[in-house]
Amino acid sequence: LAKTYSSWVGYYADTHPSIGNYFMLTTGQIITNDDGYTGTVTVDNVVRELIAAGKTWKEYSEAIPYQGYYGGDTGEYAERHNPLSYMSDVRGDPAQQQNLAPFTQLATDIANHTLPNYGFIVPDLLDDAHDGTLAQADTWLQTNIAPLLASPDFNTPGGGLLIITFDESEDSDTQFGGGQVAWVVVGPDVRLAFPPKGAQIPIVVYQHESTCRFMMKLAGVSVFPGNAATAPDMNMFLTGN
Repeated sequence: LAKTYSSWVGYYADTHPSIGNYFMLTTGQIITNDDGYTGTVTVDNVVRELIAAGKTWKEYSEAIPYQGYYGGDTGEYAERHNPLSYMSDVRGDPAQQQNLAPFTQLATDIANHTLPNYGFIVPDLLDDAHDGTLAQADTWLQTNIAPLLASPDFNTPGGGLLIITFDESEDSDTQFGGGQVAWVVVGPDVRLAFPPKGAQIPIVVYQHESTCRFMMKLAGVSVFPGNAATAPDMNMFLTGN
């Protein structure tokens, strides 16, 4: 996917450990660096702005105990990797809680043409390269994400956009806070084979707040939470830019 579509070597996480990066992706702020945090997040966030804009959302979480669950770690499910479950806009609204869905719901939504405007996909600890291997994570992507990329709702002009990234690098890599991580963007409107091999393109530094802004903007939202409001745009990865 990185070779076919767009990827970026100048992409860095914001902090260590994981949880602060997930909050940057969804609130534009590092709410905490305590991976054991169980509090409710009340600041502006992607759910609040999506609802205000009349957009739909869903978090597809592998190994979540049941739909609507916003409790702590259990089995291979890690609460800290499922940021939307912390939001007050979710915890305080039973209807929004139902958007915390098991990963198996993604296949159903593809088949039923009911994909949300904004989706956050979270593999479990074995399949996200945390407890398992990179090869295992790659196989998981090939098996589970290929149907999304092939679906007509996604794979038509003006259709879908998929971003694949990691929350943080190794703890020893603290460049720009959280170290260099992979970032790949896929979709029918994404520039192909970008940047071209050997091209002399200035390396702009992007971080999770830019991804937050990018996802929200393409979902049709114009108000971005926290640092996403002033983060560098990522429009150069789209055709016509």
